[in-house]
Amino acid sequence: MAENKNLSRRKFLINSSLAAATVPFLQSSCKQNVAATEETNSEESFEFAFLTDIHIKPEMNAPIGFQMAIDKVNELNPDFVITGGDLVYDAMRGNYEKSESLFNLYATMAKGFKMPVYNCLGNHDLFAIYEESPENEDHPDYKYGMWERHFGKSYYSFTHKGWHFITLNSLDVTPNKRYKSSFHQEQLQWLKNEIEQIDKATPIVITTHIPMICTYTQLNGGNSRVVDNAPEVFKLLENHNLKLVLQGHIHWKEFGMVNDRFHFLTGGSIAGNGWKGRRHNTREGFVKVKITGNDFTWEYVDHGWETERLKLATES
Repeated sequence: MAENKNLSRRKFLINSSLAAATVPFLQSSCKQNVAATEETNSEESFEFAFLTDIHIKPEMNAPIGFQMAIDKVNELNPDFVITGGDLVYDAMRGNYEKSESLFNLYATMAKGFKMPVYNCLGNHDLFAIYEESPENEDHPDYKYGMWERHFGKSYYSFTHKGWHFITLNSLDVTPNKRYKSSFHQEQLQWLKNEIEQIDKATPIVITTHIPMICTYTQLNGGNSRVVDNAPEVFKLLENHNLKLVLQGHIHWKEFGMVNDRFHFLTGGSIAGNGWKGRRHNTREGFVKVKITGNDFTWEYVDHGWETERLKLATES
C-alpha cells in the first residue's frame, strides 16, 4: 500500500507540474526585493541553502527531482534560499510559449519553499538569444526580459542579520548570437555605487552563475569557464570583507580559499547531467551554509534524486 501511495504521489507531481506550466505566474517570494539592513548581534547565527542548475522541465521526471530538493530544504528550514542560475531548460532557443511554460513551472514549484527565495540568472534562462530562435532581439522578452518579468532585476542585493548578499548577472550575448560570460558595464557601475555604501567590515557574499574563479580548466583543459571581467569585481571588493563567492554552471563541487582573502564554492547541481545521472561524477544536491558571527561552515546535501531516479527507471 505504501509503495502504491508513493507511486501515486509521483504521478500526481508529474501531472500537476505539467499543468502548472500553463498557469499564469503570481508574484511570490521568488520575486527579488532589496531587504532593509537588520541590526544584529555579531555572534548571531543563521543558515541558508544554495541550489544551482535546477534545469526544470516537464520531461525526465525533473519535477519529481526538484520537489525532492524543495522538500529537503523545507526539512532543514534555513532562513532563505539562494539559487545559482539555470532555473529552466531551456529558453535560449526561443519559442515563447514553451519558454514561458518553463518559467511558470519553475515559479509555481518554487512557491513550495517555506522561506524566501533569491534567484540568479543563468545562461539557459536567457530568452531567444540563439540564431535558431523564432523570436529575435525585437521581442520584449529577449535576453533578460523574460527572466526579469518573472523575478525582477537580474542583479540586486539584500542584507540579512549583518551579512550583505549580492547577486550578479554574469551573462551577455555575442554579436554572433551566443552567450558570453561577462558583467556588463551598467551593472559594474551599480556595483561600484553599492560597495561604496557598505561598511568595510560587513561580511559580503557574492552569487554568480558563471564562476569568477574555478579550477576546472586546470584539471580538464578547455575554455576558462569563468567570467571574462571577474577581476574588475574583485578589484572593487579589494578593501572590503568579501567572505564567499557562490557559483554554478559547471555542475560540479569545489571549495577553495584565495590567499586568506575569501572563499569560493561551486555548488554542484540539482539536475546533474540533464536529470540522467551524475555529471563530472558529482552527486545531485545543494549546499547548506551556516553563518556564525563573521565565519561560515558548509555541507553538501544529497536530496536523494539518484536513488529515486533509478527506482523510477525500474518502474517504467
